[in-house]
Amino acid sequence: MLALVVGYIFVELFGGLWSGSLALLADAGHMTSDAAALAIALFALRMARRPPTATRTYGFHRAEVLAAVVNGGALVAVALGILWEAAQRLSDPAPVVAPVMMAVAAGGLVVNLLGLAVLAGGRHQDMNLRGAWLHVLSDALGSVGALVAGALVWWKGWTWADPVASAAIALLVLHASYALLNEAVHVLMEGAPAHIDVGEVRAVMCGTPGVQAVHDLHVWTITSGMVAMSGHVVVDGTVDGHELLGTLAASLRSRFSIGHTTIQLEPVDFVEEGFHP
Repeated sequence: MLALVVGYIFVELFGGLWSGSLALLADAGHMTSDAAALAIALFALRMARRPPTATRTYGFHRAEVLAAVVNGGALVAVALGILWEAAQRLSDPAPVVAPVMMAVAAGGLVVNLLGLAVLAGGRHQDMNLRGAWLHVLSDALGSVGALVAGALVWWKGWTWADPVASAAIALLVLHASYALLNEAVHVLMEGAPAHIDVGEVRAVMCGTPGVQAVHDLHVWTITSGMVAMSGHVVVDGTVDGHELLGTLAASLRSRFSIGHTTIQLEPVDFVEEGFHP
């Protein structure tokens, strides 16, 4: 997909300059950001497969989240640039060669639809791939906008349709990039996953026989699909510790899909000095 996008950038750039279409030039710029997004996503996937080290004890999984932040920021920058140029064109519409514009946009749409199919499989499980998929989706919308604008210019002579289509696509890109950035920053800030109710996690743990109370409970995401949890469990001494740990881990895995648990068992009279957020 990266090779296809890089190859078609030059086609759209040439077509945009030849036809005078801002929508095509914007799409060429957007495709350039797509290429960067795909390269970053590929690099992050390779990094995430590296094993943990003595200093990177969780491994390099967060590389995927960092890639999502970079891709989200790039989407915002591209969208704002398109909006600025569209505002300039609206005040001074330029002539557009509609047939060339539509032909190049149609080719770009085919490339982007192929990319959406290639990346669709992992976008729900991987934030990094979702960022790359959003880049390609917004570019596909850009191609559709260029096609519609070209048809309006050809049919009605509405040269303003070109910058208007570009501005509309830019607003859609901003909306998608905000959602991606919001999710990525939430992970980096160690926020609880959206699909997990921490209060319910506490209730399930406290409802386990032998558990008297739970404190210092933390649930966070290491990377997409990898949820971790840590907590201190006050025990009443009526249940074997090994058995209790197994029961708690099994409950958290089956109820909340939490695969990495760190649980400290404490007797009722245990007092720990230190940091208690």
